[in-house]
Amino acid sequence: MNFSRKRMDVESVVFSGLTGVAAWLIVAILVVILANIAWFGIPGLSWNFVAGSTAKDMFNPEHAGIMPMIFGTVALVILMIIMVVPVGVITAIYLTEYAPAGSALTRFIRGAVNNLAGVPAIVFGLFGLGFFISFVGGGLDDLLYGGSAEPVWGKPAIIWAALTLATLTLPVVIVATEESLKAIPPGLREASLALGASKLETVVKIVLPQALPGILTGSILAVSRGAGEVAPILFTGAAYYMAHLPSKLTDQFMELGYHIFILSTQSPNIEQTRPILYATVLVLLLLTFALNVVAIAIRMRIRKKLRSLH
Repeated sequence: MNFSRKRMDVESVVFSGLTGVAAWLIVAILVVILANIAWFGIPGLSWNFVAGSTAKDMFNPEHAGIMPMIFGTVALVILMIIMVVPVGVITAIYLTEYAPAGSALTRFIRGAVNNLAGVPAIVFGLFGLGFFISFVGGGLDDLLYGGSAEPVWGKPAIIWAALTLATLTLPVVIVATEESLKAIPPGLREASLALGASKLETVVKIVLPQALPGILTGSILAVSRGAGEVAPILFTGAAYYMAHLPSKLTDQFMELGYHIFILSTQSPNIEQTRPILYATVLVLLLLTFALNVVAIAIRMRIRKKLRSLH
């Protein structure tokens, strides 16, 4: 008995050590990556670089600027969140609160969500090109403008890129919202229904406010995923160069991730471009962190408000 217990203790220590090493290895890899980007990226940062444009030469550190890319990235992410959060939350509410647990339709929807999460990003780009641009955009042009020679909606644009990214990040929002809704104690729903509230009133006034922090967590994950994706926007709206900022939903846009791809593959002198390449990567990371911090701050404020009500 003592021998068996000692053996179990040794196995427990070894297993705990392996899990700890694995966790710290992940942290070390992250630190190395961030340190490498910061080390080579900080020297390339300047006010002219962050606030300037690419009117002269995007590959020359003395003239390069990324403000159009920053603007395009922020606008793209905001549009994506506006489009994906309502659809994702409504879908999660249906699956959690209304759909019969064992029905064929519920299993089909869950299977579709799971499969959607495993589709490669480049496939979403081709889907956006074929469905949003050619089918939806081309159909709008035929309907509104009689199929004129110059397309208005049936061309790459920021709205189609945002819709493509919304489709890509939809499973993230659905799953996070579902888990948040399932964590709400059933007693709250039962008490609300017992007091005479309808199902809809219970969901809107009781369940959703309690699940709001989890919904914001899904939004944070969607921002992190969408801000760094390049493949889905290659065919749906990202531009190599634009002389002006996008002002309409049908305009193309410049984006930080796509600009990093251009700098790393199209530069005639990669050694000259390396400083602005690392600086652009650093700005993209800082921008993603900033968007996440804003969402996290809102989530913390909502949680604090909910706790004060109890």
